[in-house]
Amino acid sequence: MQLAYPYGFDAQGRTAQAAGDDHIRDLIEQVLFTAPGERVNRPTFGTGLAQLLFSPTSPELATATQFLVQGALQQWLGDLIKFTGVQVESVESTVTVTVQYVVLATQQRMSAEFTRGGG
Repeated sequence: MQLAYPYGFDAQGRTAQAAGDDHIRDLIEQVLFTAPGERVNRPTFGTGLAQLLFSPTSPELATATQFLVQGALQQWLGDLIKFTGVQVESVESTVTVTVQYVVLATQQRMSAEFTRGGG
């Protein structure tokens, strides 16, 4: 059973489930926007990407964040997907992350964009 993220219920009142590609996208989103220390028994899970919303933007910060994101995704999801690219943009109070990857089980190329913050 692959639970949908965020947790919710389907039309029958049961726990919502996600299909294979949607489930992998949900897993990527969880890694990106979970702060290290937020999960019990997994203190290193996540990237702390939400902290970028309050940081001044610079090319150096963007590059460092790309390496941080790629490392965390490789650590936690490396057995499910192979990363082909990660792009992080921080504009004012909005962070946008674009992840390009190949699903190892199907060899299908995928791309997903995640945005947090803004007004």
